[in-house]
Amino acid sequence: MTTLPIALIQTRTPAGPAAAFAHVAPLIRDAAAGGAKLVLTPEASNFMIRDKDRREAALTTQDRDEAVVALCGLARELGVWLLIGSAIVRSGHEGDDRAANRSLLIDDQGGIVATYDKLHVFDVDLPTGERWRESATVRPGEEAVVADTPWGRLGLTICYDIRFPQLYRALAKAGAVMIAVPAAFTVPTGEAHWETLLRARAIETGCWILAPAQAGTHEDGRLTWGRSTVVAPWGEVAAKLDHDEPGVLLATLDLDAVDRARAAIPQLTHDRDFAGPR
Repeated sequence: MTTLPIALIQTRTPAGPAAAFAHVAPLIRDAAAGGAKLVLTPEASNFMIRDKDRREAALTTQDRDEAVVALCGLARELGVWLLIGSAIVRSGHEGDDRAANRSLLIDDQGGIVATYDKLHVFDVDLPTGERWRESATVRPGEEAVVADTPWGRLGLTICYDIRFPQLYRALAKAGAVMIAVPAAFTVPTGEAHWETLLRARAIETGCWILAPAQAGTHEDGRLTWGRSTVVAPWGEVAAKLDHDEPGVLLATLDLDAVDRARAAIPQLTHDRDFAGPR
C-alpha cells in the first residue's frame, strides 16, 4: 500500500498578512509534528479583508507578501510540502488592478513549484440576502493546473470551482490522483452543499479530495462554514472536522485506492462525443 500522511489546516484568518501567519504557523507546526508530509491551508490564507482601503494597503505581489514569504520559510524549516490554499496577491496583469486569488504549492525546500489562479469567481445573490461580487476585486484565472509531487499529481482548485465538474474531470484526465479544494464557503451554501459537492467530485474523478476551510466569524464580519474534509476516491468521507473552529485535521491517504476506484468504474475512459441539445 502506498500511503501519504497529510494535514488540512482549518483557520479563521485575520485581516493582515503578519497576523495571518502568526495564526496559521502554530497549526502547521502541529501538523508536521503529527507526521504530515503534505499540509494544506484554506483559501485566503494571507488575509481576509472586505474594507477596500485596508485591503489595498495589504495587497502586494506574492514575492513580497509577508505571509507567503514566511510560509515558504516554514515549509523549508519543517521539511514538508505546503499548499497555501490561496493568497490574495497582485495579479501582475497590466491594465487590470484586480488581485489574483492564487494557490501556491511549496516544496520541502521552501520553493514555489506551482501556482494556480482561481478560474471561477464567486458572483452570487444568496437566498439569505448575502451578495458577493468577487469579480469586482479578483481577476479570474485562465488555466487549469496539475502539479507533480513526490506522491503523485495534485490538481489545484479553489472554493467556487467545486461547482464546475468539468474542471475536475480535466484534472483527473491530466493525471491528478489528489485534488485540493481550499475554501472559504459561506454558512448557507456550506450547510446545504459543501459535503455533497466534495463527495460528488471524488466519485466522478476517482481522486482524493482535500478540502481545508476557513471557519467561524472573522474579523471583517463574514461567516464561514469550516468542516474541513477529506474524501476518498470511492466517495466516502475519510476524515472531517465537524465544527467551525480553527484546527488541524490529520489523515493518511491510501493512494492505491485511486486505481481501485477507477478500475471498478472506468468512467474516465468512457467519454463519447455527442451532438449538442437543441
